[in-house]
Amino acid sequence: MRRKKIALLAGGWSGEREISLKSGRAVYSALDKGKYEVTMYDPRDDLQALMDAKEEIDLAVILLHGRFGEDGRIQGLLDILKIPFLGSGVLSSAMAMNKNVAKEIYKGAGLKVAKDVILKPDDDLSVQGISATLGPYTFVKPVAEGSSLGASRCRGKEELDFGIKQAFKHDREVMVEEYIEGREVTCCVLGKMALETLPLIEIAPKAGYRFFDYTAKYTSGATEEICPARLSRDLAEGVEACAKKAHLALRCSVWSRSDVIIRDEDIYLLETNTIPGMTENSLFPLAAKAAGLSLSTLLDKMINLSLTDSR
Repeated sequence: MRRKKIALLAGGWSGEREISLKSGRAVYSALDKGKYEVTMYDPRDDLQALMDAKEEIDLAVILLHGRFGEDGRIQGLLDILKIPFLGSGVLSSAMAMNKNVAKEIYKGAGLKVAKDVILKPDDDLSVQGISATLGPYTFVKPVAEGSSLGASRCRGKEELDFGIKQAFKHDREVMVEEYIEGREVTCCVLGKMALETLPLIEIAPKAGYRFFDYTAKYTSGATEEICPARLSRDLAEGVEACAKKAHLALRCSVWSRSDVIIRDEDIYLLETNTIPGMTENSLFPLAAKAAGLSLSTLLDKMINLSLTDSR
């Protein structure tokens, strides 16, 4: 049987470039070369080569985290080139990447979210007014960034003012949320309309990290990742239901990973990732391993989902 020709896209232009390259190398190593003929492309440098090879490619596997990869733009180019790809399309990618839009979708689907204030550079900024609305403890993040780039957990008005300035270095729109103290859990979802979840992961950054920031995400040993998460069956099922609902509401395809905060018995949806990390420290491979799936088997499953049914 002819090997499927896979174009593996990693690298790109975003602040998550190095993580994307690590994801790409991990996936390249895991893909069964007996089933697939795999070529890696870094769109920053190899865009013409990708376009020249478009007639030969059976499927593109996109591992471009952040801007120009996770926001629908590379998906639009692949659509124009008529290259099938694994994962969510233009609309769902763009909606999930924009945290403001995604939260409106979540609310429309009946999911709980944190209260927030959206800021733009020309707004009459009042840190005191934001604190009065959201409380003294807040969380600041760029509206359209990934891997917690430009994000900060703030205590009081001085830290909030600094956090907003940092976030504006990454985006022209900033979200300030009420800080919800609780347990952070992530849920990996596989499928299109018929969905399954992988074992939940509880995320507990170690001392010295105020939250699951870029360093805590990608430094080995910086975070305790407990899989399966230490939750009651009812609460675990609630998290799984939330992640599935988010996947469907955002019209995701093949895979997604949704992050939540649990306070008491309430589950708050934080965000949904349409191209989760696949490095040795990443959560999706960890959840798959807990389910008895090697990275190679997981990739086979996702590729088969992509090649069988319509998007």
